[in-house]
Amino acid sequence: MYAAFQAFSDVMEPSRRVARGMLELRDRFFPDADQNDWVRRFHALCDGYTLASVISTRPAFDIKAVPVGNAMVPVREEVAMSLPFGDLIHFAKDAVEMPQPKMLVVAPLSGHYATLLRHTVEVLLRDHDVYVTDWRHAREVPQSAGRFGLEDYTDYIIAFQRHLGPHGHLLAVCQPCVPALAAVAIMAGERDPCQPRTMTLMGGPIDVREAPTVVNELARANSFGWFESNLISRVPARYPGAGRRVYPGFLQLTAFMSMNPGRHFEQFRRFYQALADGREGDAAKIRDFYIEYFSVLDLTAEFYLETIDRVFQRALLAKGELMHRGKRVDCGAIHRTALLTVEGERDDICGVGQTAAAHLLCTSLRPHLKRHHLQPGVGHYGVFSGSKWETQIYPQVRNLVLAMG
Repeated sequence: MYAAFQAFSDVMEPSRRVARGMLELRDRFFPDADQNDWVRRFHALCDGYTLASVISTRPAFDIKAVPVGNAMVPVREEVAMSLPFGDLIHFAKDAVEMPQPKMLVVAPLSGHYATLLRHTVEVLLRDHDVYVTDWRHAREVPQSAGRFGLEDYTDYIIAFQRHLGPHGHLLAVCQPCVPALAAVAIMAGERDPCQPRTMTLMGGPIDVREAPTVVNELARANSFGWFESNLISRVPARYPGAGRRVYPGFLQLTAFMSMNPGRHFEQFRRFYQALADGREGDAAKIRDFYIEYFSVLDLTAEFYLETIDRVFQRALLAKGELMHRGKRVDCGAIHRTALLTVEGERDDICGVGQTAAAHLLCTSLRPHLKRHHLQPGVGHYGVFSGSKWETQIYPQVRNLVLAMG
């Protein structure tokens, strides 16, 4: 499957290169060419054609400065910790006078890069010292690095949280809510001094039995063997991870787009029309979204299959049956980490109630350490990006961190 996709991409690349070349020629030698209506339409077709392709390189976060107090403070990215399957990225701000609470943002490993959380990070940076898990494209990791399953993912979260030291905080978005909750439970059970002061879980499948969505139904409608036989492929020979079994990013992208193909077709029509009409600003918004949306990475087969089995098919954490390195994960061990769960009213990926189920598992938390926020009028992405995240959801996160010190 992967080899066939790569062959198709190779066949299409010359024509895409021609389209990119036409746009580069226009920008370099004929900046006024788009004054002609027909020329604009031709270039709009070229632009749309180059945009409609899978991108396998991570986009830049491109966060240069953020408002802190009354000033714009420069931001620079640095690798705080590097492991074979992912880095811990620190968004350092040298000009901040008072120390800010350290926040670990656990990005999803579900086909897209951590840059999907760009706006999440940008807003958090106003009041926090932010670290982000930057997961690596599995096809770029040599087989000599070993396996990377759900337990390894959990261990990475623990290692990254320990790097922040005592008094850190944690925020997980979507898929990592399960391993993040498990990681905090393990740290609490071990009385780890670096267990976070707060844990924010946003739109995550803690208990997929609550308000099942199309995603949940798909996971249950097919056997574990079906997923392994039909969705797992091997990395082609040209990449460092040659031979590694993976769930290819292009398959995840196809699955996302198939959930609402009409909307994507309409967006590309609007993109073309905006360029044809000379409305560059409107076109740029759509282009920026799809560059991010089409930027995908491969997941290791073991991580993908274990997530399907343990999270989406058997809901082991919700049942109190999830095991980690031979020991049962006990969320009842959490008694110091304040919990905030956030859900979107219109979330069609993670239904209402699935994330809030974490409160039922954290039986040792006193009532004042538990908060839930249901955001009206937003879907899955609106929980962590956009105006509602910035003005209504983020204040809930900030206030909890301030309350816990």
